[in-house]
Amino acid sequence: MIKVKNISYQYTGAETPAIESISAEFPRGTISAILGESGSGKTTMLMCLGRFIKPQKGTIELGDDDLYALPELEFRKRLGIVFQKLYLFPHLTVLENLKLAAVHALGQSRHQAQEEGRAMLDHLSISDIVNNYPNQISGGQAQRVAIARALLLKPDYVLLDEPTSALDANTTHEFGQWLCSLKDETNFIVVTHDTLFAKEVASLGFYLSNGKMLDSGNIDKIIHNVHQGQVTDKNSSKGKVYA
Repeated sequence: MIKVKNISYQYTGAETPAIESISAEFPRGTISAILGESGSGKTTMLMCLGRFIKPQKGTIELGDDDLYALPELEFRKRLGIVFQKLYLFPHLTVLENLKLAAVHALGQSRHQAQEEGRAMLDHLSISDIVNNYPNQISGGQAQRVAIARALLLKPDYVLLDEPTSALDANTTHEFGQWLCSLKDETNFIVVTHDTLFAKEVASLGFYLSNGKMLDSGNIDKIIHNVHQGQVTDKNSSKGKVYA
């Protein structure tokens, strides 16, 4: 389980915290969604979970360990990240992109990395594009390749940053079904503003606005409350409602 305990972070020069007193628990065996509009704080929360920035207050635990105390190699093995920009190397084939990750992150031989990369692509039903270059595959296929690369490291959790931002409605639905089929592979945390996608893939949700956690729990309940305008900033003197 990942436990986020009362974390806050304020960027240099900002008048207010990007996130403030955020607490959340991400259990194993489920897909969780961090929801919110642009500027809500969800990207900052992702940056904290990914160890790109460290909260100025509060703690994050991965299992029994302080997230920030883990050695870099162990951290990479236990938590994978797929960014909105996928960072596939354009001069390498799909298989070579996976092989490079395994060689550098796990210290595998090139032969072992190639065999495991090929097996992963076959396991995820995308082996037909093994020799294609990134510019020869669709946006949905590229997302799957990036996730395959993350899964190759056998992490406890994989963070997905706005995975449907470049996908059309049909591709988003297909990608959502595919993602759900991977629940037994690892534990996903999806950062998204797309409530329809979140409802399709996640069972647990966390809704952020203006850097504060306004709602958490069952994803259907959260999305219903958001659409009904029932998500309220209880800390606001005016009790602002977010629709």
